Amino acid sequence: MATTNSPNLECRMYEARFPEVDTAVMIQVKSIAEMGAYVSLLEYNNIEGMIPFNELSRRRIRSVNSLIRVGRQEPAMVVRVDRDKGYIDLSKRRVSEEDVHACEERYNKSKLVHSIMRHVSETVGIDLEDLYIHIGWPLYRKFGHAFEAFKLIVSDPDSVLEPLTKEVKEVGSDGQEVTKVEPALTEELKDALVKNIRRRMTPQPLKIRADIEMKCFQFDGVLHIKEAMRKAEAAGNDDCLVKIKLVAPPLYVLTTQTLEKDKGISVLNNAIKACTEAIENEKGKLIVKEAPRAVSEREDKLLAEHLAKLQTANEEVDGDVDSEDEEDTGMGEVDVENSGIAE
Repeated sequence: MATTNSPNLECRMYEARFPEVDTAVMIQVKSIAEMGAYVSLLEYNNIEGMIPFNELSRRRIRSVNSLIRVGRQEPAMVVRVDRDKGYIDLSKRRVSEEDVHACEERYNKSKLVHSIMRHVSETVGIDLEDLYIHIGWPLYRKFGHAFEAFKLIVSDPDSVLEPLTKEVKEVGSDGQEVTKVEPALTEELKDALVKNIRRRMTPQPLKIRADIEMKCFQFDGVLHIKEAMRKAEAAGNDDCLVKIKLVAPPLYVLTTQTLEKDKGISVLNNAIKACTEAIENEKGKLIVKEAPRAVSEREDKLLAEHLAKLQTANEEVDGDVDSEDEEDTGMGEVDVENSGIAE
């Protein structure tokens, strides 16, 4: 399979050269002409198709530009395929919401598979179509989508890749051509493929965060708040460790990391419940300012920077270590609404 020249990195994503009629495919609009819009079929190595104007919308067309624009990527329904001439007619108006969802989900998976395969092709020096013939398309046939096979390869590559074989024709000592069956992947190819799949498909943990206000004006209120914080952290588990930090009295944040969003949100909700019960037993009060939700890296970074600034500011205050002011931490005297942290 190896080539001496630079490998050919152009290839369709699927084994079939053309899509089936009545299936939604992802297209990109290339130009708009008198008869309709010319598009590229992104999953089929950018072969050309056309959407006639009468297939753009079920309603009367007032402005073509409001319906379709050059450069836009979106699903379209295949209406006609002329395999001999290579003509493909598509429709935008026949695409349902269900079609859009299914097409986008499939395309996003296929695009990731294609990106990995293309990188391996370039790295190892093998034509991309050869990789698809011996690896990609057999996995599509066996698993429904190569993406599902790639997910398994992350943790158990041998069970997925070892069964893959290819036929190689050789001329025997008697001059007769014989067909041999050998593994589809060399060790070099296998290492490159597994390395790329693991790098691109190993799940990254989500950060889940909740913002709360907690106050307790009873005697030893600070101790009661600290005990409530311990109850909140105890609600976590090995898979979802819960941490609670003071932002500025009376605002606190609870955080956890998890591979499963719903699980992380559930754990933080339980932590808030445990914290609420603990502080209310001491006649304190807890208000949820922001319910548990997944946060972006930017939000997480902003919070970390804010906490770092607060810590620096606290360290710069003379006599802060043993002052009575520290005992008031968490007692609820700061205007959270104007702090820039609460909503």
